[in-house]
Amino acid sequence: MNTEPQQPGKAPVEPGPRASARIAWRDTSMMIALAAIFVFFAVASPTFVSARNLSNLAVELSITAVLALGILMIIVTSQVDLSVGSGVGLFGGVAAILVFEHQLPATLSMLIALVAAIAVWTVMGALIVKQRVPAFIITLAGLLVFKGLHWKVIHNETIPIAAAGTDNAYSLLTTYFIPKLAGYVIAALIVAAAAWARVSARRERIALGLEVEPLSDTYARVLVVGQLVFLFVILCNQYRGIPLPAAILGLTAFVVWVVTQHTRFGRYLYAIGGNEEAARISGIPVDRVVIGAFAAMGGLVALTGFMQTAYSGASTTTVGSLMELDAIAACVIGGTSLRGGRGTVTGVLFGALLMASLLNGMTLMAVSPETKLIARGLVLAVAVWMDVRLARG
Repeated sequence: MNTEPQQPGKAPVEPGPRASARIAWRDTSMMIALAAIFVFFAVASPTFVSARNLSNLAVELSITAVLALGILMIIVTSQVDLSVGSGVGLFGGVAAILVFEHQLPATLSMLIALVAAIAVWTVMGALIVKQRVPAFIITLAGLLVFKGLHWKVIHNETIPIAAAGTDNAYSLLTTYFIPKLAGYVIAALIVAAAAWARVSARRERIALGLEVEPLSDTYARVLVVGQLVFLFVILCNQYRGIPLPAAILGLTAFVVWVVTQHTRFGRYLYAIGGNEEAARISGIPVDRVVIGAFAAMGGLVALTGFMQTAYSGASTTTVGSLMELDAIAACVIGGTSLRGGRGTVTGVLFGALLMASLLNGMTLMAVSPETKLIARGLVLAVAVWMDVRLARG
């Protein structure tokens, strides 16, 4: 799930045998934990593995994971953002108000909220890097300000995203399902893209003179990915097809993966997180890169806000509550280091799946809200502990 950061213009640094063993142990333990969660909830509440609930789980996973992918780009630069949960509520609420009270088209309303979110996060990023204000303080202030603005915008009321008995582009975000045949076509394209990515990465390593895994192992990995993708499609098609949020997540994950692994901007993110001073000395535009990461975070906050509000059916004062913790936990569980410089898209998706499965299962079992909070806190604490142990070596 993890790769070591790449310095710009240099070959990737290979982890030593002990580091590789620690990473493998952590990844294996997380896989076991996820399997245990699925088995436990499947036994405790058989509806957990029903086609309908797995479809709902896909929606919940998508919402958490999209936000976590934005947090990934922030954390790898050794920054933090505590305001994203409140931002999810605020900008989802802004779009809802524009649709319901001002009768603007849903697409235009979401576009306005999206641009506003990008602008706000760009300003926060500029304050952090230009004025040297700690990200913890700026984003903590943002958490409070956005929460208050959200409540003011919706007048402390419940604001529906569409008039009664009608649908629009906003409400369809979490109620539209991709036709079954189209789902299989998309799955085939995803597997083809995964195969291309694996082969391309292998060729790059060969060109750099690095060791590569046997070709048979590469094919085996692509085969496993293909089986998982088609299994997901088959399960979703047993209900109503692939939910639109899952497709949005897939596209978002692909874009973030390309940006972080195959662009100069992505290499700069990891270099800054690994050693900011060295990055500055080597000529990397640290300020612009960090501001760019925050601007991207703003866009993903707005997108998450639209999906979370649509999933709730309305903008309420609780939309987005504590989502920043779930997103950060998903990153850390997936191997993203809070110190910066390490983290992958695959790991974030895995961490988001673990968190979404845990919350979904507890909801089915009618677990009390206080117990849910305790469980989420414990999962985050364990993930951070494992990150610290991995760093100590």
